[in-house]
Amino acid sequence: MRMGVSPPYPHDDTGQGVSIRADIAADAAAVSLLTVHGPWDHRLRRDTSVSLRRCFTEHPDALIVDLSGLRDPHSESVPTWVTARAFAAALQPPVHLALCVPPDLPLADRMQGLGAGGRCLPVYAKVGQARVAVAGRIPGGDRLATTLRPDPDAPGAARHLVSDACLAWGLAHLAHPGRLVISELVTNAVRHAGTPIRVVVTRRGPGLHLSVGDGSPRMPRVLPQARRRGEPLDEHGRGLHTVRETAELWGAVPTAEGKVVWATVREARTVASPEAG
Repeated sequence: MRMGVSPPYPHDDTGQGVSIRADIAADAAAVSLLTVHGPWDHRLRRDTSVSLRRCFTEHPDALIVDLSGLRDPHSESVPTWVTARAFAAALQPPVHLALCVPPDLPLADRMQGLGAGGRCLPVYAKVGQARVAVAGRIPGGDRLATTLRPDPDAPGAARHLVSDACLAWGLAHLAHPGRLVISELVTNAVRHAGTPIRVVVTRRGPGLHLSVGDGSPRMPRVLPQARRRGEPLDEHGRGLHTVRETAELWGAVPTAEGKVVWATVREARTVASPEAG
């Protein structure tokens, strides 16, 4: 079991680094923003490649790469963006990828020039322009979303949303594992965040992508299991242990308001935790 989360590479004293942030659009589409700062060298190329792989593992609807703080006078980073475009296009469904490069930088001209060779990668001057553009390309038919209050009824409402999605998309075999995972993610948000909870269920080819956003910046951790004396282990659920054992991938990413915890479910697995409700 792999967890698709790793810490972003913070900016050092020279302002060099890579950061990732998730955004949830008004239509519940998931858009990741990857920001690259500093001079392009071997270290930044490596950190950027690792961060891009992380973003693609999370499989957002779209990825915006902000290069307004990148210093690359000789456009040496071009192969990285061309490779990223090919990888994004090969995913099912494809991830919409866009670059943000100020038009006065040499890299902008170089990337625009690639369009003649059939390798066009959309380039925009500002992040806001890129957000508007990618929003128009993201289909909305394979996505259900709701906002829940942080109360005891929230996990049940989230489970019903997964059931509705599986019924609508012909994925009945994923209903049980999907309900288990979403229940634990929402329960964690209720207990530890106590803020409104945004739940999004998205079809990803033959699987489900589940995301739960809340207003707490505290990232989730898998803790050792514990129980009170005489209390069954599953009395209050098994939290992230259930997510880890049931989902194919899971992870978390910060947002401007808090965080999004996500999981991908692709096939039913036998799990020890009984489903509630």
